[in-house]
Parts: sequence; structure tokens; C-alpha cells
Amino acid sequence: MSQPPVRHYCTYFDSNYLARGLVLHQSLERHSEGDFRFYVLCLDDRTHEVLTDLGKQTIVPIRLRDVEAWDSELLKAKSDRSLVEYYFTLSPILPLYVLEHFQCGLVTYLDADLMFFSSPEAIFDELDEKSIFTTEHRFPERLKELEAYGRFNVQCQSFRGDDTGLACLRRWREQCLEWCYDRLEDGKFADQKYLDEWPDRYGDRLVISRNPGVGVAPWNIARYQTIAVNNGHWFVDDSRLVFYHFHGLRRVINRFFSMGTGRYGVSKKYVTRLYMAYLSRLMLLERSGKDGQDHRYGFGSLRMMLIALKKGDLIRVVANPESID
Repeated sequence: MSQPPVRHYCTYFDSNYLARGLVLHQSLERHSEGDFRFYVLCLDDRTHEVLTDLGKQTIVPIRLRDVEAWDSELLKAKSDRSLVEYYFTLSPILPLYVLEHFQCGLVTYLDADLMFFSSPEAIFDELDEKSIFTTEHRFPERLKELEAYGRFNVQCQSFRGDDTGLACLRRWREQCLEWCYDRLEDGKFADQKYLDEWPDRYGDRLVISRNPGVGVAPWNIARYQTIAVNNGHWFVDDSRLVFYHFHGLRRVINRFFSMGTGRYGVSKKYVTRLYMAYLSRLMLLERSGKDGQDHRYGFGSLRMMLIALKKGDLIRVVANPESID
């Protein structure tokens, strides 16, 4: 059986998300079936320093100023939006940069707060020879009103360096440079709502994932009856869990975290083991000092603690990280 080709992934994060980005990278190391490159747009100097010092062949740190020099229109956009809105603006520009500078032919963007639980080849099996891969939110019926913010989620997208893939990225880039704000306005929302036009515009060159294990997240996990480990493998119902999006996860204090699932009506008991698998790896990085951060925590926020308790999604990390897959 032949090895898969070298896979190329890209993401962006600053030092606040450094540990999460490293956990994502570790999960790719565990589950990739072949060689890969993990291109990281470093949103501050500390992130670039830590990733460079790691000296991993699979990690390719990219300085933000280099991308800004490559696309001069970014600085104009940077001056008229918030920091998080500017980060959203980078979503189409980073894959374009990677395709041009590293000539990889196919790049897959991943949000930094994902973790893979099985082989990412499931993504490429679905993509096949098509040009674009994306994922829907897959809201359950009781959350359908959230589609006002977009049918699709930017969390995981592949773009081939062919005419269709490049046309998609270039159009999306122009849209985000012109308008990319963290609010609903005239049928737009941040970098995300623009994707709603993709099925009509790119037709059969676009693949919308139909794999139940791809793109599992707090907003859609209620669609599944079970999420469990069977013979050392994670499953959602009868499908292998490919990756989970730990969106909305926040530290309250020390080992206490708000999972961010309460707002979606997800039972804490239902997802505790899943979140423990992720949080334990974050804590292991922190204890080892390999995330390059200074973890001297204060007293935290009583308000955050009370909100998490009220929503029922407060979790304390107590497990041995090395005992959880």
C-alpha cells in the first residue's frame, strides 16, 4: 500500500493560543499516515520564537510582517477593524500565501483549537480530485436560527492550487479585505458568511463534507446519540471521530475550565471524557514548559466561575494526561 503524499496544513495563532496550536500539531503527528507540513502564521513575535526554538521539521513558522509585506492591502484593512476582525481577514490570505510561497499544490486550513482523533486522510478521501473542501455547521433543528451567521464553518478547508481553488481564495480575499467585521450586516458576518455562495458558484468542484466524524463541535454534538471510545478509537455514533472543534473553551482558574458547551444545551456528562482528553494534553504541555508560556495564575474570575456553574459546563482537569488517548 502506497504512502499518502506529503500533506500541507496551515493555521494562525498568537501566544495566547500557542498551547492549543501545539496540541493540534501533536494530534497530526499521532494520526497522520504520512509526512506533513504545518505552516503557522505567527501573530506575535513570541509565537514565532517558541516555534522556531522547537526546531521541528514539520512546523514552518511564518512571520505576520512577511505576509503583510506580500499583500500590502492588509495594512489598510488592519487600520479599520478590531484585532480579532483583522485575524478573521487573514483566513483566505494565509492559504493563498502558502500555495504561492511553498508551491504545495494543495493546502488545508485548520482552526488552531481543533484536535484530531483519527487519520486526517478522511478529509482527502472526500476531496478526491476536486478543488475545494469545506464543512457545514450541521446545527440541530433547535439551533437552526444560528445559520444566520453562516451555513458553513471556516474550521477546516482545503484548496487546490488550480483555477477553481485559486479563484475561490482570491474572491474571498477581496471580500474580507473590503468587509470583515464581527457582526451581522447586510447578509454578511465576519469571514464566514461569504461561504454561503460557494455551492452555487463552484458547483461540483466543491466538496461539502458528509462524514459525520468531520467537524464535530459544541454546536452540533447534540445530533449524535453517543460519543465514546471503543477499542481505543473514538466514535460519534457508528462513525470514527476525525476531529473535534474545541470552540469556546476558556480557562476560569488553574485547572478549572468552562467548556463552552452550555450555551448549546449540551449535557456536561455527555462530553466530559472528550474534553478531558484535550485539556489533559494542554496541561501536560504547560507543566513541561514546552508551550513557552508563563503560567502564574491569579484568582480568576468569580463571575466566570458562576456563569460556568450555571450553564453546567465547568470542568476540572484531574486525569493523568498520558492515560487518555
